[in-house]
Amino acid sequence: MTTVTTPTAHNGIALEHMVEVRNHITEEPSLARFQFRARSQWVAGARSRTTFDTFTGAGGEHSHRKTFTYEADHPELFQQSDEAITPPEFVLHALASCLTAGIASVAAARGIRLEEATATLEGDTDLQGILGLGGGARNGYSQVRVRFSVKGDAPSEELRKVVERSVQRSAVFDIISNPTDVVVSVDA
Repeated sequence: MTTVTTPTAHNGIALEHMVEVRNHITEEPSLARFQFRARSQWVAGARSRTTFDTFTGAGGEHSHRKTFTYEADHPELFQQSDEAITPPEFVLHALASCLTAGIASVAAARGIRLEEATATLEGDTDLQGILGLGGGARNGYSQVRVRFSVKGDAPSEELRKVVERSVQRSAVFDIISNPTDVVVSVDA
């Protein structure tokens, strides 16, 4: 008879697997290099559809279990179809989901069982920048605020430290709070 051991999951995080991955990367740092890909197509008006299916990492080419498709649009206020959220709202989603995943992982690694981790995000922008009207407004967010409500079987101070560690390790927080080289080319 074969015994199957299921990895212990805390907050939905398989800790043993997380440790194994970290150990493999420590032994072979090239396994940590990933490239994520997206393909976006214009639909109509300000609406686009982006798909995600393959990526490289851990020394090889990989596919998601299925192709993920997301749409972006602009509100009726701008005479658009409002069929999806705006691209800047996707940035808020990316930040919220990255920080929340980090909170679950850090809490699990510290043996903290979460009851709740809810984020509320606000991003301030001035459309004068996008519309080329001057006024010194930038095109993107001038400020993003994130407020978490976190509850678990640890004191409040320890839960605050979990959030702080998540911020320190968040890929998306790093992407939006530090300059990132973006190279744009055109095949016309």
